[in-house]
Amino acid sequence: MFEKMSHLMLQQYWFILVSLLGAFLVFLLFVQGGQTLIFRIGKSKQERDVLINSLGHKWELTFTTLVTFGAGFFAAFPLFYATSFGGAYWVWILILLCFVVQSVGYEFRSKMNNLLGAKTYEMFLFFNGFLGTILLGTAVATFFTGSQFEIVTNQAGTISSVWRGAARGLELAFDFTRYETFINLSLGLAVFCLARILGALYFINNVAEEGIVRKAAQMVKFMAVPFLVFFLFFLVNILLKDGFAYNENGVVSMEPYKYFYNLIEMPVVGLLLLVGVVLVLLGIAMGAFLRSTKGIWFAGIGTIVTVFALLLTAGFNNTCFYPAYGEYLQSSLHIQNTSSSYYTLLVMSYVSLLSPLVIAYIWYAWREMNKKKIDDKELEADDTPKY
Repeated sequence: MFEKMSHLMLQQYWFILVSLLGAFLVFLLFVQGGQTLIFRIGKSKQERDVLINSLGHKWELTFTTLVTFGAGFFAAFPLFYATSFGGAYWVWILILLCFVVQSVGYEFRSKMNNLLGAKTYEMFLFFNGFLGTILLGTAVATFFTGSQFEIVTNQAGTISSVWRGAARGLELAFDFTRYETFINLSLGLAVFCLARILGALYFINNVAEEGIVRKAAQMVKFMAVPFLVFFLFFLVNILLKDGFAYNENGVVSMEPYKYFYNLIEMPVVGLLLLVGVVLVLLGIAMGAFLRSTKGIWFAGIGTIVTVFALLLTAGFNNTCFYPAYGEYLQSSLHIQNTSSSYYTLLVMSYVSLLSPLVIAYIWYAWREMNKKKIDDKELEADDTPKY
């Protein structure tokens, strides 16, 4: 089946798969968003126990998806992986640190006589939810705004990347001499707000305590406005800005309204973006005003569809999905100059056929864990894991 596909088709196939992983990752950040709400919604130790144990059943899914997302990029687009993860390493070290302290928080919070006390581990969870979401969103925004790196080839023909940003990736969020920094941060803050909304919607779906559900619905209302402000700021800016395009010879140039025209020239992607945004708004309304347990599914599916469409906009239609700006423009990376060989992608494509089995297992495990909503009585049961 895959043997009949050209190298370009395999590259596109793998960019679609990796984009789907990234879209699912953003949805699963509801765990991180929920962690930032444990002090806002959980006003007592009893309520915090319920909230943290509700999230504790799902936190490993986010971490596993993040690792798989990185592994997919490493295998399919190794030059991008080497450039971003090897060059902007302070950003990725901080993201990794966020997830390390998260695992420590869940592991030791409920341990008897733990060294630091439960409050410290709860702060670890908040730290992961706050900084982790903002950094991930900021990093993804550079798919549209560019980074400062150079691809060099030595006399032996070996290709390598050299990061030219002095702060090793942190300049993407703190270099306020560039307007694009505000675009980066706007997506980071939008992802943070969305994660909190999804976390609150998850509590409405998974927790049986009326007081928690009421406060979660209020939080959905509270976070909806800043989310829309930050997301619309990001979306309008990328649709109006010049984009990073490349021609059949691989020459990169700045094209006016590139990302806007991508949505027009790829109408399916444009429709996906529109449908995704509508579903997110519908899920927010269902949770905020109706306290519907199904709000998380509408907003969750909408999140997946929206992020998927944005990533396709960044990488398809002769667009550089990891651009270099300024004097390093020709070092910009796209799916053709950064991918693995034809045979590597071919073998990996057959392995990818196992993906439906993994998805089916996750769905089954999720359904089993959500058969009964969490409350005080559930936490008192001896067979319930405690976090």
